Amino acid sequence: MRFLCKKIARSLAGLHLPRYQELPQMGLYLEQTATYINEALAPLENVHLTSSMVSNYVKHDLIASPKKKLYSRQQIAELVFIAVSKNVLSLADLCEALKLQRSNYDTETAYNYMVDELENVLAYVFGFKGELTDVGHEHGEYEYGEYKTMLRNVIMTVSYKVYLDKYFAQFTGQEEE
Repeated sequence: MRFLCKKIARSLAGLHLPRYQELPQMGLYLEQTATYINEALAPLENVHLTSSMVSNYVKHDLIASPKKKLYSRQQIAELVFIAVSKNVLSLADLCEALKLQRSNYDTETAYNYMVDELENVLAYVFGFKGELTDVGHEHGEYEYGEYKTMLRNVIMTVSYKVYLDKYFAQFTGQEEE
C-alpha cells in the first residue's frame, strides 16, 4: 500500500500551473481555449473542460462573451478556476464565488492566489510537505477574509478529490503505469 501512495504522489511531483502572466497574451478560439486549459490541468486528471462547457459558462454569464470569438487571458484565468472547482461546486455556487472574487480582487491577483494555493494544498495533500503554507501572507499580497477562506476550502476539497480519484484509479488498475 505504501508503494501505491508514493506512486500517486509522483504523479503530481513538480506540478507547476501557469501564472497569469504565463497565460496566452493573444486571444484563443474556443477549441484552443479548452485544449490549453486541459493541457495545463492534465496532471490533476479528472479536471477538464469541453468546448460545450465553455459555451455554457458564457451562456450562463459565468464569464464574459468572447470578443471576435477570441477568449482573453482574463477569461482563460476564470475558466481555469471553473475547471478546477466545477466538480465540487454547483453552477450557482460557482457564480457566487466568481462574484465574490470580482468584488474583492482583480482577475490577475485572484488567479495567481488560486494557483499558488492550489499548488500549496496539493503538495500538502500528496505528502510533499508536512504543513500548509499561509500563501500570500508573508508578502502581504492577499488579505485574509471571506474570499480567501472560501477559496482555501474549495481548494482543499478539490485537492482531496484529486487524491481520491488518483488513489482509486491506481487501486483498481484503471491508471496507466
